[in-house]
Amino acid sequence: MTSKLFRSILPVALLSVTALAQAGGAAPASNLTGSAKIAVVDIQQVIVGSNEGQRDFQALQKKFEPRQAELQKLNNEVEELKKQLSTQGDKLNDDARNTLVRNIDTKTKAFQRSLQDAQDDFQSQRNEIAQRIGQKVMEVLDKYSREHAFSLVLDVSNPQSPVLWAAPSVDLTKELVDAYNAHAGVAALPSAPSAPSASRPASAPKPAPPRPSGGTTQQKPPSR
Repeated sequence: MTSKLFRSILPVALLSVTALAQAGGAAPASNLTGSAKIAVVDIQQVIVGSNEGQRDFQALQKKFEPRQAELQKLNNEVEELKKQLSTQGDKLNDDARNTLVRNIDTKTKAFQRSLQDAQDDFQSQRNEIAQRIGQKVMEVLDKYSREHAFSLVLDVSNPQSPVLWAAPSVDLTKELVDAYNAHAGVAALPSAPSAPSASRPASAPKPAPPRPSGGTTQQKPPSR
């Protein structure tokens, strides 16, 4: 149950980052009558894929490992009591059975409160990291876009993005990650030794979704 506790995307913080991009503008767009130079970027991937993002998000994951262990212990205690009730309940007298049921209820509520508190705390700190890095990414994007004479840059990490398709040649995500790393001056994390059966750590940034060889497709969420 708790193994998936802290696996989440960058939600609320990215909304304000996107709003900052819309308000400030990544590049001058006063003249779109000519051949406008347009590009797309996955801001979320830039934030989690930058050296600073990988360092800070992995540090946050490490910070919460003790709480995750505590939650796992609480969950195991609840499951053990439930197992005891299931296997021995019909052999207990009414007082003993009622005491066991109350104990299960009390520990279950305590676990759920602790779980919710941990999730809220983790998400709040994760959003703070995303917001802090995201604001600096927007400054780098503004400078990069002006230097390369882009008229418009669209964020494809937003589910509501109007971008339905874009050629790989107009995707600035990798270039922006490199530009931000150079700006921030944060060294890359050392590569962990590979193991044939090892799975990707939960704290590692998720890779960008596979893209068709002909271009980058941005799908809208299904209509309800």
